[in-house]
Amino acid sequence: MSDTHNTLDINATFRGGGRSIEWLDEINKASIVMLAETGIVPKDVAARIAKGIAQVIENEKNGEKRTSADYLDYEPRLIAVAGQEASRLHTGRSRQDLASTIARMNLRDGLLHTIGALIEAREKLLKRAEEHIDTIIPAYTHGVQAQPTTFAHYLLAFESALARATERLQQAWTRVNKCPLGTAALATSSFPLDRHRLAELLGFDGLVENAYDANHLAPIDSALDVANAYAMTAVQTGMFAQDLHTQYAEPTPWFMLGSGELTGTSSIMPQKRNPAALEQLRAQSSILLSEMQTMTFVAHNNRTGMFDYRMYDPVPHARALTVFKLFGSVVDAVVVNKARALEEVNADYSTTTEIADALLQKAEVPFRTGHHFASKLTDYGRGKGLKIHEIPYSEAQRIYEEQAKDKLPLTEAEFREVISAEYMVFGRKGLGGPQVDEILRAKKHKSLLIFDHQDWLNAIKKIIDAANTSRNATFLAVSK
Repeated sequence: MSDTHNTLDINATFRGGGRSIEWLDEINKASIVMLAETGIVPKDVAARIAKGIAQVIENEKNGEKRTSADYLDYEPRLIAVAGQEASRLHTGRSRQDLASTIARMNLRDGLLHTIGALIEAREKLLKRAEEHIDTIIPAYTHGVQAQPTTFAHYLLAFESALARATERLQQAWTRVNKCPLGTAALATSSFPLDRHRLAELLGFDGLVENAYDANHLAPIDSALDVANAYAMTAVQTGMFAQDLHTQYAEPTPWFMLGSGELTGTSSIMPQKRNPAALEQLRAQSSILLSEMQTMTFVAHNNRTGMFDYRMYDPVPHARALTVFKLFGSVVDAVVVNKARALEEVNADYSTTTEIADALLQKAEVPFRTGHHFASKLTDYGRGKGLKIHEIPYSEAQRIYEEQAKDKLPLTEAEFREVISAEYMVFGRKGLGGPQVDEILRAKKHKSLLIFDHQDWLNAIKKIIDAANTSRNATFLAVSK
């Protein structure tokens, strides 16, 4: 029996992922530039090594594929085209600081894409909110209809959550974009490497200074920094999917996904329109959350220097990107039946909170007295099978007098107005409420914040692009 399993590369997961091979090439460019500039490697030797690096890259373009970013897999390729002196490229380096640097480059590359996707999703939320400023919908607590609000108000709540997610990822970026290269295994080396120059060439904002930290602590918390931000966002996108999905249990939902690629028809039941996109959003959000938790478990209870967390692509950004883009597509596809939503509100007693508030405001009736009256009114109406606006005013008067030992200090017109959804929703006064003026104010503020976040992202991309241009130019100069 052959031992074919012994030929498998058990470390393959740790040596690849993301753009790891590409990053190793770019790190090698930066390294030879720095070694030449500092005189650690003579210029003529550096030129030959640089030409060898370029040749390895060209060979790959022509079909000589590499599947690993492990330097020990790379170096023989370089020596084959540049000679034994090519090993001087590794002066003052270790696979430890190479792995740490590759992981950070994968982290920041993923962040640029996911932050962009989050911003796009938030823009879609704002656009849909603008379309539904006056669309009254029921809102729920404990899974039970609680109070009416507007669909715009609801959407802006999720935009606020995703704005915080964006800011968490921005904050993670500031900690991730620090360079560990040049720290060697854990204590630097006897060569006077210019770590600041390496960081500059690779587009990092600064250094992870302590060499032990750079290779054995920071790789863990930098990955967890991003993973925790993704995990929180997965909870929020999952909640949105759950909210929408709940409506599909109703015979006549007040909002659904529009027909198209995000829905599916049953193979046997022609009337069914299955919310496939919502099911996927729920599932993908859950998977994203579980994958991010896995990061914590992988890092937990390890000694420093262990191999467990040495993955070059520690965080599966692709999952987060899928979730954020799918969320945006669902937001685009939601169709709200305004009349049905208002009908749902009017079918229950979610406006009775306003009765207690109105009695206090109009007649200085203690809130608790008004609350008890509204509760008794609710019990009466439900007991009679009546909707709140169907309760006779005379019965409202009777219940109040029995409860408060006084006459109801609201005229019938005032009573009818107070229990209407329109009065309750658009009569709000508090900051952050669903009233039209407040929604417009909030939307303007949120639009400016999105602009700032997009501007930040564009600026970061320009910095990275400039570093790439500078690195390639100096590398070309060294190779001549």
